[in-house]
Amino acid sequence: MAYFSFARSIIAGEPTTLFCTADSADALRDFTYIDDVVRGCLSALDTTGKSMGSKSGKKREPAPLRVYSLGNTSPMPVTCMVAILEKLLGKKAHKRVVTMPTNGDVPFTHANVSPAMREFGYHPATSLEVGLHHFVDWFVQYYKVDVRGGGNVLAGKTTKRKSMPMSTAL
Repeated sequence: MAYFSFARSIIAGEPTTLFCTADSADALRDFTYIDDVVRGCLSALDTTGKSMGSKSGKKREPAPLRVYSLGNTSPMPVTCMVAILEKLLGKKAHKRVVTMPTNGDVPFTHANVSPAMREFGYHPATSLEVGLHHFVDWFVQYYKVDVRGGGNVLAGKTTKRKSMPMSTAL
């Protein structure tokens, strides 16, 4: 999760690596807040057909299968996400911009949620700024970060990875 590693590097004063395309354009991502994804998954489950199994365990016919893309449908530059984190953490990132590798990464992601909207009313409701605000609230409390004092980490807790409650993940 980029926002987590970016927040850690901003607080620690370490370089934050950002990728740009070969023509120096920002990478764009369709950031999605976890609560929106969970609502979408639950809605898909609520509208699925009956199981095709029987009490004996023998399958009567193929199980219903549907695949949906769940996203926010509003791709944002990764640099915008970093700017929001800088504002919320009260500290500037030491940005290191490098050209995106050509193997395994893409310059742009965008979820097509039309089938999910049509079939079970999926509508993402959380903007990137609101989702990052929730994340930073959790992050500063959990890691005891003093954002008023320039974002210093108290007791060096950012060296350990801890689980984040599901409702605060992006």
